[in-house]
Amino acid sequence: MKIIFCKWKSICEKGVDRALKRLGHTVVDMTREFESVDYDKGYLMELVELVQSNPDTGCVFTINFQPIIARACKLLKVPYVSWTVDSPSFQLYSETIAYPTNRVFLLDRMQYEKFAPLNPDCIFHMPMACDIDEWDSIKVTAEDHKQFDCDISFVGSLYSEKCNYNQIEKDLPDYIRGYVDGLINAQLNVYGYNFLEDSITDEWAEEFKKYADWIPLGADYIEDVKGIVADTYIGHKCTEQERIRTFNAISERFKMDLWTLSDTTPIPKVNNRGGADSNTMMPKIIKCSKINLNLTNRPIKTGLPLRIFDIMGAGGFLISNYQAEIPELFVPGEDIVLYDSIPDLLSKIEYYLAHDEERNAIAKSGYEKVKACHTYDIRLKQMLEMI
Repeated sequence: MKIIFCKWKSICEKGVDRALKRLGHTVVDMTREFESVDYDKGYLMELVELVQSNPDTGCVFTINFQPIIARACKLLKVPYVSWTVDSPSFQLYSETIAYPTNRVFLLDRMQYEKFAPLNPDCIFHMPMACDIDEWDSIKVTAEDHKQFDCDISFVGSLYSEKCNYNQIEKDLPDYIRGYVDGLINAQLNVYGYNFLEDSITDEWAEEFKKYADWIPLGADYIEDVKGIVADTYIGHKCTEQERIRTFNAISERFKMDLWTLSDTTPIPKVNNRGGADSNTMMPKIIKCSKINLNLTNRPIKTGLPLRIFDIMGAGGFLISNYQAEIPELFVPGEDIVLYDSIPDLLSKIEYYLAHDEERNAIAKSGYEKVKACHTYDIRLKQMLEMI
């Protein structure tokens, strides 16, 4: 099939591009960046011209659903395939989600269940995957071991700089701030079920919105105020607090290395190693770490973030928080180790640091499971067969 791949510098694009070509498809790149995900006349005209100059185009593809591309594909009557790898994703609230030419794949089952009724025959659940051939090609040298060897590592943000709640917290009335604090403290004691959205009312969310003062979504969007408040404000604050509290607890007992550009002042005993390039440094860090950690961003309610597949696909040993979809894809204790509280996590860190053979066996089993079942090649073949 000839596929027009509209790219916007997502970290998944390189792996997806390589997989499509391995599967024998012809990939035509559109690399112009849109000024708006909704309206950009120049982008729209260029995409239309590209499709018209390739009359044998089988579909247009993007990472994450983009309304402007949905509009072009509806006009041209060409299938538009998107794989949304972020949660939340505001573009899914666009009324263009209901176009019959869409084939929308979502990483999180609860996200799928929320949006599927808007276009029942054209929205699907599809977990993330790994570009395992690329990770296999990255070899670790003796110099890499000197630079990256560590007991416990995490590569990623603390979410402090991504948390909109931090910008408005000081302006909130005490009763709203107190309720948010209580919600976060309660949610942080529960793994595998996100109840933040269920715990606020539409009226409370509208009251919160007065202080949040976000830029309104477009006129052709369905603005789910409660969902936006729960995910992008409270959810991201919950993620920030979970990472800070968890990393402080770990660093009180163990040596932990963190690769991040976030401000690590709240976690003084963690060894901040600075930023890490996702394509070159991160796989080497994974391969050189005895224990790799995953703490899922709370707005991903049931699904598995890309980090899980990257760690296991690079052959790393992984300890992750529990997510409802993990046992559907992996065997806990055989492919991956899960924890359900900070004390449980600390106990498992201590155990697996002291049991090299068990740790290495689990890492190998996880790698083989990803290689056999969860590569980009497999996922993309499933998607294209479904359309």
